[in-house]
Amino acid sequence: MDIDSIKAKANNYIEVESEEPFRSEVLNLLRDENWDELSDRFYTEIEFGTGGLRGVIGGGFNRINPYIVRRASAGMAAYMVEVQNAQSVVIAHDSRRYSKEFALNTALVFAAYGIKAYLFSELRPTPELSFAIRELGASGGVVVTASHNPPEYNGYKVYWNDGSQVVEPHDAAIIRKVLEIQGPPKAMTLGDAQSAGLLEYIDEEIDAKFVEMVKRNVVRPELLREYGSAAKVVYTPLHGTGAYLVERALSEFGVQVSTVPEQREPDGEFPTVKSPNPEEGAALEMAIAQGRREQAAIVIGTDPDADRIGIAVPDGGDFRLITGNQLGALLVDYVFSSRAELGTLPTRPAFIKTIVTTELQRLIAEHLGAECHDTLTGFKHIAGLIRQFEQEEDGPNYVIGGEESYGFMIGTEVRDKDAISATVLTVEMALYHVSQGKSVLQRLEELYTEYGYFQEETISEYFSGRQGQEVMQGMMRNLREEPPKVFGEITVKKVKDYQNGTIFDWASGRTNHDIDPPRSNVIQYLLEDGSIVSARPSGTEPKIKFYISCCDEDELPLPDAKKHVAEKLLMVRTEIDGWIREAKEHASE
Repeated sequence: MDIDSIKAKANNYIEVESEEPFRSEVLNLLRDENWDELSDRFYTEIEFGTGGLRGVIGGGFNRINPYIVRRASAGMAAYMVEVQNAQSVVIAHDSRRYSKEFALNTALVFAAYGIKAYLFSELRPTPELSFAIRELGASGGVVVTASHNPPEYNGYKVYWNDGSQVVEPHDAAIIRKVLEIQGPPKAMTLGDAQSAGLLEYIDEEIDAKFVEMVKRNVVRPELLREYGSAAKVVYTPLHGTGAYLVERALSEFGVQVSTVPEQREPDGEFPTVKSPNPEEGAALEMAIAQGRREQAAIVIGTDPDADRIGIAVPDGGDFRLITGNQLGALLVDYVFSSRAELGTLPTRPAFIKTIVTTELQRLIAEHLGAECHDTLTGFKHIAGLIRQFEQEEDGPNYVIGGEESYGFMIGTEVRDKDAISATVLTVEMALYHVSQGKSVLQRLEELYTEYGYFQEETISEYFSGRQGQEVMQGMMRNLREEPPKVFGEITVKKVKDYQNGTIFDWASGRTNHDIDPPRSNVIQYLLEDGSIVSARPSGTEPKIKFYISCCDEDELPLPDAKKHVAEKLLMVRTEIDGWIREAKEHASE
């Protein structure tokens, strides 16, 4: 990108951005002739994707800032007025830098389009935003968050009138509307919006109803009340939004909650962790240390917008981290077996998981009488299946669903992953097993013995910038055009391409169009031993993810099965490491 083009785009941004310090950042970069930094900020425009926006905070078209937020809001508002005569939206935000300011900007743009904005005055979890849309009968909503990303990031997630993130055809249509916005988007002042009745702050009235919803999703409330006071839960919100509602919901059942004091208060800098991501064990280190000191029954962490959960459980004298796949298996086992025992399962009970989530959960759910449905990664797809169920006469009745990255959705009153409800249900599940004289880990071992041993691993590799996108696209292209025939000593049986909707069978050499929409840039290799390897570029971050799930097909004793599966996992991981190494070498040439 030449310097004249950079200057033109930078000056254009300065004209449409009205707020400091974002304008000043770009003005100073122009003054200092910092062309490398300016090129990164203007070589492309931050993409309003199918779920919204996510990127680094700062001035420029390739950054998150007030102008980009207002433009996104204007496009969404224009579309919502056009297709559903939108009357209201709900807006929430997390603890990140500028989240509160971006949320207000969003509200004032919607108000300018005649759409009333229900705005949480302080930070609230993403699942509460989804719940509030349904509770208030709103036409949609926005939550300003970048989930578990580093402090320099923020984001903007958009929701439809059923409380789920937007899906086809609305996602693409909103993107087109956003691209039509040129110049400064219209927005009301705060005073004018309030005077016109187009902005209303909401807080406690929704909090109370949300907590009651969380409590309705409990399977055995009497169990929590009986055993909760005898068990201590150590909890960390990781400087995010979860503390108030997690503490409130658990304490109303009499559960002792000991929140990590250094991580309780909201702080968008996330000063005590390298990454506020409960998928990573390092994020729970302080909570686990506190759990040791206080001899906790369980340690739980939620990410900054409280839609995902990580846990650790006692293991001898220490704590062991439980993976998202393992926690999902435990919750599926507990919910379906308990509700069957209590007679509270609906007709045609349904469980939904994503295509990269362990098949162990399918085996458990189906054994316990539930239907299991697969869908693409992302809870908007789970919510989409629920919509489909609700439209069918005598259709399946959704009970619980989840994905491997510690996201779970219990019941149908929230249409996105919900770490508040998942936390309470996880505590209930752990206390139930204690009441039966066993630990969570012992129940997990029993599941492996009954259904077979499964072990999963996710490899995430970051490729930033323009070149990084080209590298990831090249990797996915090679995996399609030259799919592997073996992983180590394990033969690939079939190749599923979710972008093209095809399944290729190595034995017959035939390609069938057997995958129904929606489409996604995902490739899966089905191995002859039942193992599955998936490749998927992230839709929100500059990284590509490989999901490995290996299982024991020989029904070996559990210790031998674990060893056998670990060897297979190593073979697969070695193959993928080679792909990544080769891609990096080509990129550096």
